[in-house]
Amino acid sequence: MTGVAVRDVMTRDVCSVRRSTPIADIVRILAGRGISAVPVVDDDRDVVGVVSEADLLLKQVEAMTGAQPRMPGIRSRTDGRTAEHVMSAPAITVEDGVPLVEAARLMVGHRVKRLPVVDRLGKLTGIVSRADLVHAFVRTDTEIRDEVTRDISELVRRPSRGDVRVDVEDGIVTLRGEVERRSQAVLLHALVRRIAGVVDVVDRVRFGWDDEANRPTG
Repeated sequence: MTGVAVRDVMTRDVCSVRRSTPIADIVRILAGRGISAVPVVDDDRDVVGVVSEADLLLKQVEAMTGAQPRMPGIRSRTDGRTAEHVMSAPAITVEDGVPLVEAARLMVGHRVKRLPVVDRLGKLTGIVSRADLVHAFVRTDTEIRDEVTRDISELVRRPSRGDVRVDVEDGIVTLRGEVERRSQAVLLHALVRRIAGVVDVVDRVRFGWDDEANRPTG
C-alpha cells in the first residue's frame, strides 16, 4: 500500500449541492444518506464550500434567537435560506493523489470528519471520511512488514548498497542495518513513513558515506 492515495479509499459517488440549494433540501440529503456534510460546487464542479451539520445547527440557533454568532469560516446571515448562506468557505479539500496520512493530518488539523476530494484541476471527484482512513490504516504487523520489505528492496537489493532488516510491532517499524550513503537512509525513512498503517519508525540504519555533507549549500 505504499503510495496508497486518497483516490484509493474515497467514495466516488459523492453527493453535492449548489449555492442555491435550499437548506431544507440539504437537511433531507444529510438525513437520507446518513452523512454529516456535503460539498457545495459551482457550474464547473469547483468546490466553493461545505455545508455540515454544525453549519445547519448554527443557522437554526440564529433563527431561534436572532443572534448572529461569528465563527471562523462560517458566513452568518439570518436571512439565508440556501447553501450559500450557511456553508463554510473556503472549503478544506484534498487532492486525490495525496497520501492517506496527509488527508488524516488535514482532518485532525481542521477538526473535520470529511474532506471533499478534488483532482489536479480542483474539480470534485469524491469524498473521504475519517472512517475511510481508519479502515485503510487497520493492518496487521505482518502485512506492514511485508510491504516495507518489498518497497525498500529496490534501494538495498544491490550488494554494494547494503542490507536492511525490518521488524514491526504494533505498527512501529524498526529498521536495522547499513546502506551505502546517508541520502539512502533518509529516503528509506521517508518511504516507510508513507506506508499505510505505520505508526512510527525507529531508524537504526547506518551509512558508510555522508553524501549530504558534500552537497553545495549555495
